[in-house]
Amino acid sequence: MTKPRHLVSVADFDLGDIDRVYRIAAATKTQIAMGIRTQALAGRSLAMIFEKPSMRTRVSFETAMIQAGGAALYIRGEEIGLGKRESVKDVASVMSRFVDAIMIRTFAHKNVEDLARYSRVPVINGLSDYEHPCQALADLFTVLEKLGTFGGVRMTFVGDGNNVARSLALLCLRLGVGFTLTCPAGHEFDEPFLKAVRKLFGPKAALRTVRNPHQAVKGAHVIYTDVWASMGQEAEAAERKKEFQPYQVNRELMRHAPKDALVMHCLPAHRGDEITDGVIDSPNSVVYDQAENRLHVQKGILFYLLGIAAR
Repeated sequence: MTKPRHLVSVADFDLGDIDRVYRIAAATKTQIAMGIRTQALAGRSLAMIFEKPSMRTRVSFETAMIQAGGAALYIRGEEIGLGKRESVKDVASVMSRFVDAIMIRTFAHKNVEDLARYSRVPVINGLSDYEHPCQALADLFTVLEKLGTFGGVRMTFVGDGNNVARSLALLCLRLGVGFTLTCPAGHEFDEPFLKAVRKLFGPKAALRTVRNPHQAVKGAHVIYTDVWASMGQEAEAAERKKEFQPYQVNRELMRHAPKDALVMHCLPAHRGDEITDGVIDSPNSVVYDQAENRLHVQKGILFYLLGIAAR
């Protein structure tokens, strides 16, 4: 049996893989705009395991399967009890005999790694506590749509060095996009991640951390932010709000960025915390475009991992 391809981390895709996914995404997006519905995934099924709830992840993956003639199965984490009621190995070994692909949105990144290790079908990381590759791939696809190139592009992430920031940083490095993280002390990228980056891209990998947010956004083509406390960090929310307040993406911060800088947020947004209404609803904001592109890029990921050409 041929070993399946997985998307556990952004690092699993090289430039050729990303280019293919983006070409499929662009083609299928055009088809949808023209009212064309393909049956490329007819008879195919996607198991979607949700230990963490999500509106965008569920609706985009489920719609991607439906639009291409396939089916998606929504499975709540408590229905499986991954690693508790049943071992990850047993879940992967059995489920991958039923379906054509598995997507999981979970807390522990190891759950994704173990599912991929034992699965006979492609496994897609819909989010873990360490990475969010589907989000990053959709975000950079959006940047390419808006700017027409990755050449010379610079992204500044304003906020915590979290799972979204890690995946964005990895993808930016792969695509030649400059990446800067600006955050309070103690919220930078962790050393194991930086070690992995150096192993992948060399000791001079262009990841910058700038403490002053006003300095960090100067010359940036993309200003990106995310919530200050993710799911599972609710107990830290009040303290994080104090720490991150100087890193709010507001009109004052945007005055230090180029006038045409794109504003991105993976959503859901806590308006008035990490970003203000005046910025997220401004002409610079592309948050709804990047949300829509989750659908098209995830369709590209599914087609690519399943070995199906867009048609």
